[in-house]
Amino acid sequence: MPSSNTPSDHSANPIDPVSSPNRAVHETPLYYQSLIGLLKPLYRLQVWRRSHKNDNYQQEIDQRFGKQYPPRPVVNADIDNGVIWCHAVSLGETNTVAPLLDMLLAHGYQIWLTNTTQTGFARGASRFAEQIAQGQMSHSYVPVDSPAVIETFLTHVQPIAALFVETELWANILTKLSQHRIPSILVNGRLSASSFQSYQKIGAVSASMMKNLSLIIAQDSDSAKRFRQLGASSAQIRVAGSLKWVINASKIDDKAVADNSIYNKKADLRAEFDIADRPVWVAASTHDGEEAAALSLQQQLLSQVTLADTLLVIVPRHPERFDAVADLIQKTGLNMARRSDGEAIDADTQVYLADSMGEMMTWYTLANVAFVGGSLVDIGGHNPVEPASVATPVLMGRYTQSCQSVIDKLAEVGAVYQPNNDFYCPIESNDADAQMAIDDQLKANKKSSRKKTAYNREDAVSIYMQLETWLRNLPLAAQTGQAGEQMTIQQQAVLTRQFTMIEDAIELSSNQDSL
Repeated sequence: MPSSNTPSDHSANPIDPVSSPNRAVHETPLYYQSLIGLLKPLYRLQVWRRSHKNDNYQQEIDQRFGKQYPPRPVVNADIDNGVIWCHAVSLGETNTVAPLLDMLLAHGYQIWLTNTTQTGFARGASRFAEQIAQGQMSHSYVPVDSPAVIETFLTHVQPIAALFVETELWANILTKLSQHRIPSILVNGRLSASSFQSYQKIGAVSASMMKNLSLIIAQDSDSAKRFRQLGASSAQIRVAGSLKWVINASKIDDKAVADNSIYNKKADLRAEFDIADRPVWVAASTHDGEEAAALSLQQQLLSQVTLADTLLVIVPRHPERFDAVADLIQKTGLNMARRSDGEAIDADTQVYLADSMGEMMTWYTLANVAFVGGSLVDIGGHNPVEPASVATPVLMGRYTQSCQSVIDKLAEVGAVYQPNNDFYCPIESNDADAQMAIDDQLKANKKSSRKKTAYNREDAVSIYMQLETWLRNLPLAAQTGQAGEQMTIQQQAVLTRQFTMIEDAIELSSNQDSL
């Protein structure tokens, strides 16, 4: 086994750099290689500025620049299918790919997981703590896109395949993988219109990346079309649906899933937090601007006599913003309790700041309604399937380019409300007042503009109307949430589809190398 102090030297289990006769290597353009070389010192400075105050700064630098890695995963004596390298940029990609990695581990593969951001790295470390401790998985920061560093990394890891989640691609990495006949697979591939335009601006680099990929597993036909336009061939592309549909609910509560009793779990959580009779909504994975919007909506709700005891749970996306959000809440004058301080929710608590990591599904399960962030500001939207999977209806703004196909499917059954979404089909209520509120809100949507501000105020108004409708009529909210849960269950087959495609690609590469 390679030492944990230094990467393997090239004499140990060397990788044959000769390219496969069945697959040409498409070299990275020279101007890109030169640019990467010039940017390496600046990138190191950027890492230092971001993380030099953290305990793991030296670890991050060593791993990014090929100086030191953890040991390779431990080989299972009963079944050893080899090590698969999986790169997930940040928290969202790590959560998305986690069920797929669970399935690969269960089928005898070892995993080397890399992340780019510190948030993603922290999530990878917590989500797979048991597998890392047992040696089934190794975990590091991703190497910089420098040929020498990548060579060191690949020699140490010895992967049989490399997976890249959604869109994160690096030209030198893909060229090296192709040279070493290691299949590179884009899983859950997504290419929005704006990302496509960015890739078009570096056409030669994009074309080399597309051609060096062994397989592109696209979420939808629109993404598949854009990958083809960048230079991928139709033979490289499969459309399989989105892994965002796959939520590993057993990580919430095995018994609740086995008994199909998510509603019992909801009731138990609400009793545990002593909020059994209060309307509760969560603003989750929020970004700068969205907390201010949520607090404004909460103040409007509290001004309504019948909703005066409503509780708002705020879960900022990034831990480094926890204190800033706490200051923002205090300035509103609303009564706040903080999770990190161990403060309990009492009858006077109006806002609960859930400044913790790894508890997102708890807050989604607890809530009657969920607003999913990154959508009221132009981030792209975070995963609405997480709240839908625990039967919680969802609110989102219009900026959802990273998950629009998923949102549209949920909107069709009324489980997600999004302003101006033509697919949205509200579940009818027997409550005439609630139905009137929905009708009024839909009329307001048609008049809303696309003016872009710190947060989209027109969307916030529409979202407030739907939020108030659901909180006033909790049986309707529960019915809507159930529709989302059922849709989520129906979509679970995407996990098996993507897993099968990955295994087929690995087998094909192995058969070609044996010729």
